[in-house]
Amino acid sequence: MKLLTTFVLIGTVDSKDDFFATVEINMNPQTQQIGHAVMPLHAFPCVVGEGDIFYILKLTEESSPVIICKDKKTNDGE
Repeated sequence: MKLLTTFVLIGTVDSKDDFFATVEINMNPQTQQIGHAVMPLHAFPCVVGEGDIFYILKLTEESSPVIICKDKKTNDGE
């Protein structure tokens, strides 16, 4: 099995509670299959809410994926 080495995924927050967010994750370009995941809120570098969009980016085979928020303040309030 070959894993993706570089990618950009587009995510949308479906719902959240005090600790976790339930999200939909789409490939870019979008395919017919949508991924679903439950992610801890501390995985996001920003404060997220229902309907917010984020990106999961992996640029090189050696790098770890990072989450980038779309137009939101960081968890540090910046």
